[in-house]
Amino acid sequence: MSDSYKLLFLGASYGSLLSAKTALAGHSAHLICLPAEAELINKKGAIVRLPVRGLDAPVELNTKNMPGTVTAGAPEDANPADYDLIVLAMQEPQYRIDVVKDLLNRVGASGKPCMSIMNMPPLSYLLRIPSIDADTIRPCYTDPSVWDNIDPSKITLCSPDPQAFRPPDEDCNVLQVGLPTNFKSARFESDDDTAILRKLEDDVQNIRYDVDGQSVELPVKLRVHDSVFVPLAKWSMLLAGNYRCVQADEMRPIKEAVHSDLDASKAVYEYVMDLSVALGGDRNDLVPFEKYANAALSLLKPSSAARALAAGAPYIERVDKLVQALGAKLGRQNDSVDETVALVDGWLEKNRAAAG
Repeated sequence: MSDSYKLLFLGASYGSLLSAKTALAGHSAHLICLPAEAELINKKGAIVRLPVRGLDAPVELNTKNMPGTVTAGAPEDANPADYDLIVLAMQEPQYRIDVVKDLLNRVGASGKPCMSIMNMPPLSYLLRIPSIDADTIRPCYTDPSVWDNIDPSKITLCSPDPQAFRPPDEDCNVLQVGLPTNFKSARFESDDDTAILRKLEDDVQNIRYDVDGQSVELPVKLRVHDSVFVPLAKWSMLLAGNYRCVQADEMRPIKEAVHSDLDASKAVYEYVMDLSVALGGDRNDLVPFEKYANAALSLLKPSSAARALAAGAPYIERVDKLVQALGAKLGRQNDSVDETVALVDGWLEKNRAAAG
């Protein structure tokens, strides 16, 4: 097995977080992103600020000062065949853009293993779950055809559980981690592809970082699991918190969405957990509501989906719609999920009308 891997990341937000962790372990990464981001990352590095237990100030990582390299560029210039692992780290609607769609087609043609760190699981990944009917869920995707050339056996899903954001008053190469939880990936179908993830998992685990002469362990690990359902634990969190930030006229913080009515939040959370179990998952692979509710106490901003809608986005990831469709196929329904889908539909309709 190679000592170091070459990773291609489509997306530089969560991409810069995971690429920084892998570069600290000696691997190299190339980020596909917007020209302004690419220029800054190539010139000044990708900067990631991580809260570390026991330290007063966040640790600032700069990819310019790491054993591995992190570079950035445009989608049309990337050759997926040159890499060992492709990481999909863009929001699902971005894959409909022509140059990105073309790159994704080339990713599929390369036959390289592909790990998604999107909240919205790629359609190809969900085809690994026998109980899911693809035709039922295609309308939940901005452009479902982009996934037609990605072989389900070559794709896996990694739950982007860490909460991270671009500080609004900083350059676009800076990423601030708010909640430093772990990335949780399902294995690939093949042992050889999974071995790449296991090596990255071990290498990231073993990183120690020097802060003022003190060797510290950095948070945000990569965890690899055997069950395809482990990354889907995020669905309950999204439906109980992130999407319920969306209100008729304004957006509210995740903390408020969860804690303003804890019983209602728990009810929708449990509904989504039950749905995952009905699809074939094991309840032990999912995250208990109490653990999530405790984590939500520190989430003081509206979710990225809610902020995007408020800013006029004509498309966002529709995990809410996906959960609704999967439930309907199994004869299940939840009022909170239906209300959320209607609210998000309303904002999108308004935003698209405004965009002309």
